[in-house]
Amino acid sequence: MVSAALRDGSADRPCVFEVFARRLPSGRRYGVVAGTARVIEAVSAFRFGPDELSYLRTAGVVDEQTLDWLANYRFSGDIDGYAEGELFFPGSPILTVSGTFAECVVLETLILSVLNHDAAIAAAAARMVTAARGRPIIEMGSRRTHEEAAVAAARASYLAGFAATSNLAAGARYSIPTAGTAAHAFTLLHDDEPAAFAAQVAVLGPGTTLLVDTYDITTGIRNAVEVAGPKLGAVRIDSGDLSVLAGHARDLLDSLGATDTRIIVSGDLDEYSIAALAAEPVDGYGAGTAVVTGSGAPTAGLVYKLVEVAGKAVVKRSENKATVGGRKTAVRRHKPTGTAVEEIVAASCTPSSEPHDRALQRPFVRGGVVQDLPTLAESRDLLRQNLISIPWEGLKLSAGDPAVPVTVVTSGGS
Repeated sequence: MVSAALRDGSADRPCVFEVFARRLPSGRRYGVVAGTARVIEAVSAFRFGPDELSYLRTAGVVDEQTLDWLANYRFSGDIDGYAEGELFFPGSPILTVSGTFAECVVLETLILSVLNHDAAIAAAAARMVTAARGRPIIEMGSRRTHEEAAVAAARASYLAGFAATSNLAAGARYSIPTAGTAAHAFTLLHDDEPAAFAAQVAVLGPGTTLLVDTYDITTGIRNAVEVAGPKLGAVRIDSGDLSVLAGHARDLLDSLGATDTRIIVSGDLDEYSIAALAAEPVDGYGAGTAVVTGSGAPTAGLVYKLVEVAGKAVVKRSENKATVGGRKTAVRRHKPTGTAVEEIVAASCTPSSEPHDRALQRPFVRGGVVQDLPTLAESRDLLRQNLISIPWEGLKLSAGDPAVPVTVVTSGGS
């Protein structure tokens, strides 16, 4: 495309591309914007170096004119969008990229690969946080995904409200709290379970978390309290019927005087299994495979589409893939109580204003220069506030309509 556009002179035509979802994943009532800061960082650093150019030349992918253009590539346009931590719904224009056709179109795969992954993880994690009802969740899924995806998943999970991650690279890169426990291998390494527990307590103190289900859970809990004493920080159960075992563990810990010892459970937990444990004496969760794979929805289904060329709206009319042309402006409408009731998306016009509207888009890049971006902590707080603002039906784990309906207007307004 770029080669042809350079050849016919259309590469420099001013264009607007938008990122949006045509629909939410099956069973979901909202999406979570995540990965925007990573996108902006990636776009700012997007270059074609000697190795990339050499490959393109050797493979005959593009001509010399295009290679010269790529060698000098720097994004010089504008990017606007929803802040990380905003909710989105079908049709929400969560990212708007403006510039020449060529400089914008080469960013499609980069932008979508980041946003589709991070938004999918954040939505799954947010549902788990809701199901946990205030109990902390540790992200523990690094072994179930690509090594770089693991770091991004830890970030998205923390944005969504997880308390910590077991991924130290994410802790170092994004200042996310880290936590974890010993593995079963550590227990198996020692001659017996008490010896393994004693070795761990000797280094980490009695406030540590001991994994008690390598052999027999009842014996494991007894050994843990005997070694660490009644001030043992926590026990972790990673297998079995967690609903039954959590209750038995609580009774046994209390009978041994370890009344303040917390119970952490893990083992293929998703939002549904976490919700099923709501009435049990569980103090925290470890979530792995489900969260890093989007809990059944590994992509957010976002697309990147051209909506405006040289100030004129353009539309795609393909069956089931039609688009709404023109640059979009979006506001979320609220009741006086703060409950969100509607999202207004105006195409090539300005939406009418009401007292409790909140504009959803903000500038991220101007003329290729990155503007101030929200911190991860600010994005985390924004999502928490957004989840409070949607109608309670929108937090249900069952399938249903989007939590907030989207209305697209194409004319009128103030």
